[in-house]
Amino acid sequence: MKILIACEYSGLVRDAFIALGHDAMSCDLLPTDAPGPHYQGSVFDLNLKAFDLMVAHPPCTHLAVSGARYFAEKRADGRQQEALEFVRRLLDAPIAKIALENPISIISSQIRKPDQIIQPWQYGHGETKATCLWLKGLPKLTPTNIVAGREAKVHHMPPSADRWKLRSTTYQGIADAMANQWS
Repeated sequence: MKILIACEYSGLVRDAFIALGHDAMSCDLLPTDAPGPHYQGSVFDLNLKAFDLMVAHPPCTHLAVSGARYFAEKRADGRQQEALEFVRRLLDAPIAKIALENPISIISSQIRKPDQIIQPWQYGHGETKATCLWLKGLPKLTPTNIVAGREAKVHHMPPSADRWKLRSTTYQGIADAMANQWS
C-alpha cells in the first residue's frame, strides 16, 4: 500500500508501516526527526489521489479542549476556524482510507463526533491520554496490550522548550497497531 502520514515529523507511524513492507512517507512543515521518506511542506502540495491510506495528525493547538480558556481569543482572530478548515480538508481528501487523530477537541462539536477514543494503556503504555480517531474506510483499532499503571504523565510534564513536541508524539504501541490493523 502507498501510505501518507500527514502532519508527522517524528517518523514513528511512518516507520511502523515501512517495517511491514509498505511504501509510506511522512509529511510535515517541520523536518523529520528520523531519517526516512519525508516531505517537508504542506500536505496539500502532494498528489493525494496517489495514496491508498492517510493517517493524519493535525496540530491540536487551537482545537484541544485542554486550551479552552483561550478559545474566545482564537475564535476572534480566526486561528480556530483556520484549524477546523484544515481538519475538514484532511477528512475530505480524495483517499479511500483515512484516519485522523486528535485529543478531545472541538472537532467533535464543530465537524462530527469521533468514531473511536483510544488510550495508550490499551496499547502497552501505562498512561492516560484520550486520543480520538475519525475514520473513513477503516475499522476501529482493537487494543493490543492492555496494561496497568494508568498515569496522566503527559499532562503533568513540566514546562520546557520541547514540551509541545513530547506531548504530541504518537506512542509506539499505537503506531504499531495502526500499521498492523489498517494495512
